[in-house]
Amino acid sequence: MAMELTPRSETDLDPVEALIHEFSRLPGVGNKTAARLTYHILNGRTELARSLSDALIDAATRINLCETCFNFTDLKICRICRSSSRTKDSICIIESPSDILSIENSHAYNGNYHVLHGVISPLDGKGPEDLKITELLDRLQKNSEIEEVIIALNPSVEGEATSLFLNQLIKPLNVRTTRLAYGLPAGGHLEFSDQLTVKQALDNRREWQS
Repeated sequence: MAMELTPRSETDLDPVEALIHEFSRLPGVGNKTAARLTYHILNGRTELARSLSDALIDAATRINLCETCFNFTDLKICRICRSSSRTKDSICIIESPSDILSIENSHAYNGNYHVLHGVISPLDGKGPEDLKITELLDRLQKNSEIEEVIIALNPSVEGEATSLFLNQLIKPLNVRTTRLAYGLPAGGHLEFSDQLTVKQALDNRREWQS
């Protein structure tokens, strides 16, 4: 009679296997990449491991959300929102903080941001109340300087549905609403787009057509 093998639990893993397992939990990191990262760190011995650990702990303990745009920051108000060199008449709505870096690298936008921290996705149990939508509307109602809202969500099914929902909410506020042109490929993500693609999408943004 063949014996059934019981899968090893996380507590049974040796330190190397445990580190590979933790890296593999990160988005976009498979087992092979996790193993390469693990062995690279181990080859650097304690110095690299210690600096990586310190940086992770420092970020986890000091980083919070900007009280204005909800970007990650170590301040109450992030450096972008505090900057006097940025225009105050536009807000670019994005899905996650990582999208800010993609847009900033394009050098095509000098306004402010609003991070939703997700999109409406019923299958994932995420509704409008789970996003920073109420805060966005409150921000628009209180700030008369804002003349344009750029909806820059990823062109996924959920991103499109969320964009339509936002447009309907913003329209009564008499604020110009634009969206990124389709220089971004369908199903693509800002985080993985090159600088030229993001720049073209921003330069060719258009009025929202209901």
